[in-house]
Amino acid sequence: MATPEAEHFAALLKELKDRSGRSYGVLAGRLHVSTSTLHRYCNGDAVPNEYAPVERFARLCGAAGDELVEVHRRWIVADAARRRPAGAGAVTGAAADAAAPVPAKVVPVPALAPVPEPAPAPEPSTAVTGTRAGSAASPWARLSRRTRVLLAAVAVAALLVPATVVAADLVGARAEDGAGAPGPGARADDDTFTPPVPTDLQPSRTPASPSASASPSASPSSGAPSAAPSAEPGAPVGSGTERPQGGGTRTGLGAPPAVTISSYNWDEPCGQFYLLDRGPEGVDPPPPPQDRRGWARSYGGVDAGNMLLQLTVQGTSREAVVLKGLYVRVVSRKAPLPWSAYLMGNGCGSSIVPQTFASDLDTGHPIMTPVPGTQGDRTIPAEPFPYKVSSEDVEVFNLDMKAGGYDVTWYLELKWSSGGREGMLRIDDHGKPFRTSGMRGRPMYTYGNDEVKWEPYQAG
Repeated sequence: MATPEAEHFAALLKELKDRSGRSYGVLAGRLHVSTSTLHRYCNGDAVPNEYAPVERFARLCGAAGDELVEVHRRWIVADAARRRPAGAGAVTGAAADAAAPVPAKVVPVPALAPVPEPAPAPEPSTAVTGTRAGSAASPWARLSRRTRVLLAAVAVAALLVPATVVAADLVGARAEDGAGAPGPGARADDDTFTPPVPTDLQPSRTPASPSASASPSASPSSGAPSAAPSAEPGAPVGSGTERPQGGGTRTGLGAPPAVTISSYNWDEPCGQFYLLDRGPEGVDPPPPPQDRRGWARSYGGVDAGNMLLQLTVQGTSREAVVLKGLYVRVVSRKAPLPWSAYLMGNGCGSSIVPQTFASDLDTGHPIMTPVPGTQGDRTIPAEPFPYKVSSEDVEVFNLDMKAGGYDVTWYLELKWSSGGREGMLRIDDHGKPFRTSGMRGRPMYTYGNDEVKWEPYQAG
């Protein structure tokens, strides 16, 4: 069943499609998807896993400027709603019934076995007259021994019943509070949208001093891999799935943001170079844009020249999370790979969009530098950190990570604070550092057609 966010997103896609005058078949062919898949996108029955095909669709339909920004915003909200665990939204009737107080169940106490009547005690030798004995003896003493035993059993049962009821209430309350949920180390479903687990989380009672964990860069020996899993495009990354991805992670006030790698080439469908350790005669034609990274990985390829990484950052509640800074941590820096470079696409270029940062990985201590850009006919000034995000306020960062003269492995660290807590969130590539190698002086090829195949690329 489509979520309200998906329907809102699909309504905009349908509007753009109708305005373009193009059929589903024509658009599906240009996007390299099936016609039925495009129908599902425009009907709200499905939300694309990545933003790249959505942007290509919008551009084919003539969207530009503010319309592209709105398309991106609606896709982010719809994608987050799709990954939200079932039952995390509005409280349904069943959930409301479950939340209502449940009367305590009285556990019946098993009947006590009859107590054998003890042998009668010998009568005291002292004789007392009837009148004085009746007036001096208490009511308890006047009862028979069997009656006194039965009354004592009833009193014990009366004490046991409330204790049993209290124990049953405690067990029920523990189950309703989710005591059986997976702990911080457990793994949840891989499609749930959960925030990453922060590293070095600490209260912010004192100002954070610049330490090794928060420095912009480090020597190769300091770049120890973390246990934080990173994400594929469209999935939460960093220490989470995320997926962003671990059950029992903290959400709400004082929780880290959720970070998603939206794209490894935010300039798609424009080209990107990959270095492959083989000649052009042993390389297949380049696939559609959405499959290019997997195609390069199948050859053991490495991003060449620069990586255009797009990050989407979103809070896990309405409480604001302050993003204080984004840092580069270099793990290793070696001589560039002596392989051939292969260009994907036509090598076109497009204008830079807001929240763009660039970093030169060849320098000893790379830093993230804000870059001014354009949107339509407007000039967008460079915006340095800090930023603020929440569940309703999303930020998208386009990163241009350049390597010209070295083969560099690296990852990112996002410093955040919320609700008196702060931490450093690692962002990497499937649990491993990113890798970018320079290609200066290397043979470069571009794909001509099925007859010409790969041919030398002439920059210019």
